[in-house]
Amino acid sequence: MSKVYAYSESGEVADATAEYIVKAQKEALKNKGVFNVAVSGGSLVKTLRIGLKDRTDVEWAKWRVYFADERLVPLDHEDSNYGLLKRELLDHLTGDKPKVYTINEHKCMNESSEETAIDYEGTMTETLGADGVLDLILLGCGPDGHTCSLFPGHALLQENSRLVAPIEDSPKPPPRRITITFPVLEAAKNIAFVAEGSGKAPILKEVFLTPNSSLPAAMVNNIAVRLNVPIAWFVNDAAVEGVNVTTSKF
Repeated sequence: MSKVYAYSESGEVADATAEYIVKAQKEALKNKGVFNVAVSGGSLVKTLRIGLKDRTDVEWAKWRVYFADERLVPLDHEDSNYGLLKRELLDHLTGDKPKVYTINEHKCMNESSEETAIDYEGTMTETLGADGVLDLILLGCGPDGHTCSLFPGHALLQENSRLVAPIEDSPKPPPRRITITFPVLEAAKNIAFVAEGSGKAPILKEVFLTPNSSLPAAMVNNIAVRLNVPIAWFVNDAAVEGVNVTTSKF
């Protein structure tokens, strides 16, 4: 089963998330000397900045950062997940920086979404191995239950061979994106969600209380049961208000 860690304040959510990340980092560095982590965009990135940037036990030089999904726009575009990570976190680091694997901007702008996805999958398999095993995947949960760029009812929810797939018809703009798929999520050593705000409560109620829900976030959450992948949720109290789920502190 996944675990839910709930706090009253956003700062506490950020600190607990950071503590969890550093624990995963230490385990990975002990085993192989590098920490392979994938991040998504949205409010998650601000949580990472608040929780991580001033810690002295984050070994940034040993991090290899990938993207759980990316919008197919220039890297300095306001919609770019890399651009968001750079503005919110990377630019605030005064010492060592992580190795960050971005999409190929030239392919993104001059070739197809398919070619961009193939290229990014190649990056992942070359650096992570054929199965694309990540030490930690950090995710958000949209108000529609989407996570990564896996949206409710979309065909990519059934993708079981590719590690990275293109999406041309995202219901949220911009429409052209790439996303990791369930084979990557299922192979991960750890997955953590960050979800805050009362607007998330209806979605989290379905995620935790509706067996066999087809919401993407619920499908990812169910990996904890199906494959025993450790999954943690870091939430504020408002996000789980009225949700009958056991919570604790990390």
